[in-house]
Amino acid sequence: MATLIDLATTPVRELNQTLHDTDAQSWRVTHPRGAHAVACGIRAGHTVDIDGHVGYYCAGMNQHATVTVHGNAGTGVAENMMSGTVRVHGNASQSAGATAHGGLLVVDGDAAARCGISMKGVDIVVGGNAGHMSAFMGQAGRLVVCGDAGDGLGDSLYEARIYVRGTVKSLGADCVEKEIRPEHLAELAELLKAAERDEDPGEFRRYGSARELYHFKTGNTASY
Repeated sequence: MATLIDLATTPVRELNQTLHDTDAQSWRVTHPRGAHAVACGIRAGHTVDIDGHVGYYCAGMNQHATVTVHGNAGTGVAENMMSGTVRVHGNASQSAGATAHGGLLVVDGDAAARCGISMKGVDIVVGGNAGHMSAFMGQAGRLVVCGDAGDGLGDSLYEARIYVRGTVKSLGADCVEKEIRPEHLAELAELLKAAERDEDPGEFRRYGSARELYHFKTGNTASY
């Protein structure tokens, strides 16, 4: 049975300290009311269910824990996550999964601008649409968008892989569409299964780096 913590009476700082100081167990957090930095810096295999909307940087720097937001999330949900799973049952604001090194972030609704900015190994699955400049400077990991993607997708991309089921408004600098081979379909199926999605991997397109910006070229200055 989950331990209940009510943020109407318990400060967020106290909640986070409790999660830092205890071994893995189940928690239910009520009345978040848009509070910021909820369930940040967890280093144990907790299961944390948050009943309501949260503000910025929820589940930031997560390690090992499974954090579920039963609502919407503000800027930077799962920012710098290392491992574990973070799921948002609503929409996510900008910079979801920013700089995250590992783990799985699932947004069941839409994700705003710069989803996966500077991602460094995280897997991100967006059930709806993703805003402009998603996966900007993505270094490693996979971004899956089950809806549409906005302008500048994958701008200045390194080696992150992007899969989009819907339309892409425009590709960013050095991002190109690539062939989707059997091994990519297999990894996409695995990601969709982990995110509890039922889309057909064959309906997606793959995007990646053209590797033209890896080295500075004087004739290429307009691209920088």
